[in-house]
Amino acid sequence: MKPVTFTIQPGGALSGTIRVPGDKSISHRAVMLGALAEGTTTVGGFLDGEDCRRTLQAFRAMGVHIERRDDVSLEVHGVGLGGLRAPARELDLGNSGTSMRLMAGLMSGQKFPTTLVGDASLSRRPMQRIIEPLTRMGASIDAEDGHAPLRIRPAAALTGIRYRSPVASAQVKSGVLLAGLYASGRTEVTEPEPSRDHTERMLRAFGVALDAEPGRAALAGGQRLAGTGIEVPADISSAAFFMVGAAIAPGSDVTLAGVGINPTRTGILEILRRMGADVEVARERALGAEPVADIRVRGRALHGIVIDGALVASAIDEFPAVFVAAACAQGVTEVSGAGELRVKESDRIQSMCEGLAALGISAQPQADGARISGGRLRGGRVDSRGDHRVAMALAMAGLRAERPVTILDCANVDTSFPGFVALAARAGLAIAAADNASREPA
Repeated sequence: MKPVTFTIQPGGALSGTIRVPGDKSISHRAVMLGALAEGTTTVGGFLDGEDCRRTLQAFRAMGVHIERRDDVSLEVHGVGLGGLRAPARELDLGNSGTSMRLMAGLMSGQKFPTTLVGDASLSRRPMQRIIEPLTRMGASIDAEDGHAPLRIRPAAALTGIRYRSPVASAQVKSGVLLAGLYASGRTEVTEPEPSRDHTERMLRAFGVALDAEPGRAALAGGQRLAGTGIEVPADISSAAFFMVGAAIAPGSDVTLAGVGINPTRTGILEILRRMGADVEVARERALGAEPVADIRVRGRALHGIVIDGALVASAIDEFPAVFVAAACAQGVTEVSGAGELRVKESDRIQSMCEGLAALGISAQPQADGARISGGRLRGGRVDSRGDHRVAMALAMAGLRAERPVTILDCANVDTSFPGFVALAARAGLAIAAADNASREPA
């Protein structure tokens, strides 16, 4: 992957009606569950980003026939719970933590060995949190000090467990539930705070009987999945960058169409409203198992707030954008209970505080959060640390900067948001991307 640099000219506003790409979390799960189902599953609105392509490639390598009807539409010809075949080589999941943790659970129930590998960033992310419950179920997994590569050997048998997760993690919960499909008895996961429930909703759409409530999910092993139709809503995590951009830039008026508003994912709306943002949710409706709506945001002066753990789980991927809103708000914003940000694609607390500090903002990292004092964004040169969400968040800061903002190491934006630069430019952000080698506009 060639290095890419973003350059944002200062000022401007966002306007218009736009649609961001499909939800990454739901796209991954649609392919995985479609592969395990009996019959054909159609998927619309699929996110054609690098992370989701890795999931496609992995299941194709295990004998699943997947047709691309166009960039966002798939037909997955399921092979049933026992129909996957041994891949010819290790499965390379690139930068996708969702793929690795969910597939660790799924592959623990197979009758053939598998090795899951990732890029340098993914290989630094903690996997012990999924290895530990899977091992309790009887899985056989070797790892490098709790990190990828994960070498998974066939287990004699998996047994359902009652697992109390120490962290609110949809990836851990989902990996355990997927293993539970192959286990004898009942598998139950409880969490300290409710995490996103896309897996539970989608399992039901595939015909799995599931007992679930906020913070708890349980199922019995051995259930068959039936092919179905899945429509993927626009990703609220991707929409969050435009919500924040519109909120911080005077004169902005943006409508984001067809955004998923799953109640386990709407913390960003609550945070922006508490900061004083003008946020309107309209045309609420159902898209399959998921609720969606159009979200309109207009520019308005923001003020600092206190954000604690109660909101963190429902906005965990949106915090890089939240940090930018805090930088543009009057007063101080304090974030706590967000230690999970330190084990994402980068240490997002450190990456965002360093990035904002380079732009002239007082941003003090804390063990599980940050203290950000709103102020003048001078502009300057920042490093995204190869983290797609850090890069996009800092790009929106350019709307309030006094001088150009240059952001290094932005190639990974395509993992979750292909076409970000073009869409942001159409909405009014003065952004350009260049290949570092050629220095030509991308």
